[in-house]
Amino acid sequence: MSESTAPRTVGELGEFALIDRINAGRVQAPAVLLGPGDDAALVAAPDGRFVVTTDMLVQGRHFRLDWSSPRDIGRKAIAQNAADVVAMGAVPTAFVVALGCPAETPLEVVDGIADGLWAEAAHAGGSIAGGDLVRSEDIVLSITAFGDLRGLAPLLRSGARVGDTIAVAGRLGWSAAGLAVLSAGADIERFADVVAAHRVPQPPYAAVLDVVHGGAVARTGTPHALTDISDGLLADLGHIASASGVRIDLDSAALRDPFLETIARGLDADAAQWILAGGEEHAFAAAWPCDVTLPVGWQRIGRVFAGHGVTVDGAVRPGSGGWESFGGADSAVSAEPR
Repeated sequence: MSESTAPRTVGELGEFALIDRINAGRVQAPAVLLGPGDDAALVAAPDGRFVVTTDMLVQGRHFRLDWSSPRDIGRKAIAQNAADVVAMGAVPTAFVVALGCPAETPLEVVDGIADGLWAEAAHAGGSIAGGDLVRSEDIVLSITAFGDLRGLAPLLRSGARVGDTIAVAGRLGWSAAGLAVLSAGADIERFADVVAAHRVPQPPYAAVLDVVHGGAVARTGTPHALTDISDGLLADLGHIASASGVRIDLDSAALRDPFLETIARGLDADAAQWILAGGEEHAFAAAWPCDVTLPVGWQRIGRVFAGHGVTVDGAVRPGSGGWESFGGADSAVSAEPR
């Protein structure tokens, strides 16, 4: 077939040829016993349980092709699901992907998304076990992720105790800063680091898994409660506070980021708001025993008290508390003062 007559779009290639194209040459992770090609996949469950989560990305709502490359979008879709699995204390093993797209979608777009999906799945420790492909008006990605607890109890939001230390692993506010740069039409090259953080989350998987499954637990202990920061620090710590029946107080000085403050001044924005309510970085926040020596990569940012909700320096912070799918952002989490 000449180059001029070769398929250039999804519609020209067709569903089954596209599925073959996406899966050609891919290598499955050990937990995927049977990948694409049959009626369903077969994934190992060594201790008889799965951690399972699912998330969806919709074009125009969660990503834009003029802001992010197809590969970036694929990596982001996997990362936000893998982070949820790791936040339960589980090792990611397999991902199932449903992709919807218009028939006129260029093949290079789907190639890029697929490459990003497979690359981030491998980075997280798993692979793409199967999925579905449908025609839709916009590009839609729905990911289901599986994880292995390896015989351990899951790390829940409900375990925080009065006196615990609140600590984070990973960056806060960078994704929100990158979104602000893109939205303002600012110099992307000048602010490349935060723009990259918005395009592709970088969850510090090892900061959790090295503690829970890598032997560091013998030296540090394990967190009492854990979550990833997807909707914003205030919102996600609010889930821990609610589930645990406690109040979490954050130390604003521990959360300051001079780099973000410099960017915020140039955009007439509030770096603290990016840090407290930005989300979408998929950093991890945990309630650790008060006497623990925090592992490498973790930074103390607050403490757990009796009460309810989340405060900053002992007071409720006004304004947006984070992302909410049907409202854009929800209000600050109410709390009792110290």
